Amino acid sequence: MWLRQRFVLCSLLLLAFTAAASPDPHLSLWGHLVPGGMVRGTVAPKWQLFLDEKPVVVNRHGRFAFGFGRDQTGAHWLDAKHPSGTHFRFKLIVNKRQFAIQRIDGLPPQQVTPTAPEILRRIRAEAKRVHEARTIVSQSEGFWQQFIRPAEGKISGVYGSQRILNGEPKRPHFGEDIAAPVGQPVKACADGIVRLAASDLYFSGGTIIIDHGAGISSSYLHLSEVLVKVGQKVRQGEQIGRVGQTGRATGPHLDWRLNWFDVRLDPRLAVAPDWPPIQPVEVIHVQ
Repeated sequence: MWLRQRFVLCSLLLLAFTAAASPDPHLSLWGHLVPGGMVRGTVAPKWQLFLDEKPVVVNRHGRFAFGFGRDQTGAHWLDAKHPSGTHFRFKLIVNKRQFAIQRIDGLPPQQVTPTAPEILRRIRAEAKRVHEARTIVSQSEGFWQQFIRPAEGKISGVYGSQRILNGEPKRPHFGEDIAAPVGQPVKACADGIVRLAASDLYFSGGTIIIDHGAGISSSYLHLSEVLVKVGQKVRQGEQIGRVGQTGRATGPHLDWRLNWFDVRLDPRLAVAPDWPPIQPVEVIHVQ
């Protein structure tokens, strides 16, 4: 009998030792598990995170953010790995959304389907600049703030809507359009660092991109005036430009966007007052 009791006690002590020796990521998540949704969270020190094998930037305070694109639905895995070898997997389910169809007519044909070689070269060069601006990683904490809308006005275009330009189906819209008079102030939606400040890009006209840290950036398109410079630090609510009708636009408005690196997010969800806690549907202790 005593041998059995001793075996049980040793087993319990071994389990207790293993549990004590195994680090816990203390993972917490908040946000929106839908296409275009942004998720913010915290994790214990030394842990590395990967969403579907893509690295997630964790700052010095253990804070991070990531998001899901317009067509990303279903199961996604967030992996947490510790230098000790401990590895957890958290299963997240991204629910489907319905998107609207938006028709825009009266655009110059070369802005709908450019064919001139010099224009195509210009578009590729500008796309490279935009991509580079969105890949910079900084320690800015702006992504942790409650985002604000950068301009006042009527919402005239929404994220994810299928665009039909001059009767021709095109890529979905990846921003939120705010109709407003030319010259109306445009403000930074959160603290950050200016990574792109251009007065005349082919499609987006006057354009600003601000880095908010953790790979989250905001973009401001069709501006009539750009009031900031690359490398400049801005505070939430600070004026950075003015509403315009530059680039591919049929009327004065601000098209503002959010990204997690190259993943396009829905700005409307970022300004929502509620950031509900997220519980993974499954947790696997790999090792």
